[in-house]
Parts: sequence; structure tokens; C-alpha cells
Amino acid sequence: MMLSEIIPSHRLARMLMRGVRTVLDYLGFDHDPTLDQVVYVAVIVVMAVALGWLTRVAVLWGARKFVSLRKSAMAENMLKQKVLLHCSHILPPLAMLALIPLALRYGTELRSFCVSALQIYLVITIAIAVNAIVGFVWRIYDARQNTRNLPLKGILNTMQGIVWLVAVIIAVSIALDKSPVVLLTGLGAFAAALMLVFKDSILGFVAGIQLAQNNMLHVGDWIVVPSTPANGVVLDMSLTTVKVQNFDNTIVTLPPYTLVSSSFQNWRGMKDSGARRIMRSILVETNSVVPVTPESTAAIAAKLPILKTFVEKAAATPVFDPGLAVVNGTVDTNLGLLRAYLCEYILSRPEFDHTEQLLVRTLSPTSCGIPLEIYCFTSTTAWTAYEAIQSALFEHIAAVAPLFGLKLFNYTGTLDNERIEVVDDVPKPEVQS
Repeated sequence: MMLSEIIPSHRLARMLMRGVRTVLDYLGFDHDPTLDQVVYVAVIVVMAVALGWLTRVAVLWGARKFVSLRKSAMAENMLKQKVLLHCSHILPPLAMLALIPLALRYGTELRSFCVSALQIYLVITIAIAVNAIVGFVWRIYDARQNTRNLPLKGILNTMQGIVWLVAVIIAVSIALDKSPVVLLTGLGAFAAALMLVFKDSILGFVAGIQLAQNNMLHVGDWIVVPSTPANGVVLDMSLTTVKVQNFDNTIVTLPPYTLVSSSFQNWRGMKDSGARRIMRSILVETNSVVPVTPESTAAIAAKLPILKTFVEKAAATPVFDPGLAVVNGTVDTNLGLLRAYLCEYILSRPEFDHTEQLLVRTLSPTSCGIPLEIYCFTSTTAWTAYEAIQSALFEHIAAVAPLFGLKLFNYTGTLDNERIEVVDDVPKPEVQS
């Protein structure tokens, strides 16, 4: 096929062709129609590429100038996240499509191929631009204080996936010269296969909506998923993956649908409340629990002054007084006095939260003694401070228990004050050789 058959013959094309011949004659090239036509097509292609590039540069320069004059935070973020840069990629294929009539005659196969290729290129650049805009809008919304940690990234990924799906359908319809409706009708036959391929994405999208709607999970939450090794802080949530950093700095990934289909523990409520629970017991030997007399009670109160108020109120009120229920103890036994003392001690210390539930109680006796359980809350949720407060509390219990005549259970593995001697006086049989 000769180039003359595909080059258009309208007036502007003839003017450009004459200009090409003039330039070639000026440069000393021999008059050759084929060379003239090749150079003409090459000039048009270069003009199209240059026009598209120059238009893109001019738009970006104008946008940056506008941002520098307006000094808008949103506009500056658009430049930083390269939203305008992605959108400017639409201009080169538009310029090329505009100059196609100057290079190729209508109805030729080469022109149809070039137009289809440029249209597919344009669809791809539009998809990139739309996804850039969607991502920019999501980042603005995600930066808000009330939505900062919501699991919205899965919804963003779904929207971007839909944009690319539409772009692929349009691009294939252009390449095959078929209507997108025909392709969508054909895709219905592959619905089952598509659902199988995109199963994780579909389940992740549904799970992300449920997690966001019910405010179940935020980025930065400490979660524990019993069926997995996940026990740490949520780093990221996407359409198909929840990334959790455990406290040993290992990373665990799990699908979002796991958090919806099974139970998990979220410690965000503890963090938001500012108080963390202590629920630990210590064993008291049963034979050390004895009744106390007013004299022994007064002696203990003299050594531990914070117990004096409770002892005086309890002595003046022989019947049950609801006002004393906050301090969970009695003046009947040394263990009851210890319970009262621990309540008074916790209420007097600033490291404990006095607005939360406080209990010092005995549990069901065991063969090792009577469990004395302390149920209270610290005024901090920091791990190191919490462990320090809890350790100091039980060290204090171990130190003051002897003042009440109580013994804490200590398993030694041997019998005290008793020695067992085993005498083996049975003759051993001789080994026959």
C-alpha cells in the first residue's frame, strides 16, 4: 500500500505536504514522493507528541502557579500527591487524536488501528486520573479526626478496582470493535468464575463495610484473635488483608472476613477509658485464718493507721451498714481485716482509678488454701506502668500479711519437720550367669 493512499487530501494536509517538500528541497534531498510522504507522516506524529507534551507542561505550570498564589492547603496536597500530574496524562492522546486527520485518510486500516490504540491509551489515562482523584478524596476524608482510624481503605480499593474494571471493559470493546453491552452480556456466563477469582476481594469488601459501620476496628487498636497468632496493634487494613504487629515485633496478616466470621478481642475500650483492670489472686493458708479480738484489732490498726477509720465505724455499727460496703472487709477475722485494709490501701493510692469497680474477695477454698482475689483498676493503661503498679501491690500484700497473722501459701515440694527413711533389707536375687 502506497503512503499516498492513506495521506488525506484536504487543503491543510496539502499545505503541510508542500512545506515538507520545500524543506527537503532546501536541505538538498532529491525529489522523491515516497520520501516526502514518509517525512510528512513523521512530522505529524512528532507534532502530535510535542503538542501533547507541551500542553501537559503548560497545564502543570499554570496549576503550580495558581497554587503558589492561592496558598491553599488542599491545592498543595494535590500537588504533593501528584493528582494534577496523573490528570495531565490525558492531554497527549487527545492532541494525537486531534492531529490524526492530518496524517491519515479516513477509512484506511492504519488510521483505524492508530485511532483505536490512542483511544485505549486515553481510557487508561482517564482511569489513572480518576483513581488519583478518588485516592486524594479518600486521603482528605481519612485525615479527619473522627474518621482517621476507620477501616476505609478496603472501600477505596474496591472503588479503584471498579474503575479499572470499567476501563478494561471499554478498552476491550474498542479493541474488538464491539459494544460494551455485548461484553457485559458475555461476562454473565462467567459470573461464577469471577466470583471464585474475586472471592477474597468480595468478602473483604463486605467485611470492611461491617467493620466500619459497627465501629468494630480502627487502625492502632490492640486486638487479640484467638484462632490466629495475632495479638498486637493493627497497622493497616486493606481490601484483602489486616496487618497486625505483635508485641514481639512480628507481623501477622489475616483476611478481614476472619474478624467478622469469628470473635476477636479489641482492647480499645480499655485504652479509651484510661483505666486497666487488675484481677489476680493470692493463696492464704486456711489454718492461719483465726478470729480477732478488739485488742488484736486495735494493735493492727495502730500499725496500719489507714485501717483505723474502718475499725471504728465497724465497731460502732454492729449490723450491716451499706456505707461500709465500699470497703469490703470485716472485723471478725484477720483475713477480713486484711480485706478491709487492702480496700483502704487501694482507695488511698493515686495510681489506682477510684471511679471503677473495687473488690477484695475470697474465692472458693482449694487444697492449697483460700484464694484472696483483688479486682481493681489502675489509673494508667501504659503497659510498663501497669505492670509496675500490679507488682508493687502484690509485693505489699506479701509484706503486710504477717502483720495480720496470716500465712501465704508456699509450695515447697517436701514435708516440713519430717524425715522419711527407707530401709531396704530385702536381699536382692543373685544374677544367674
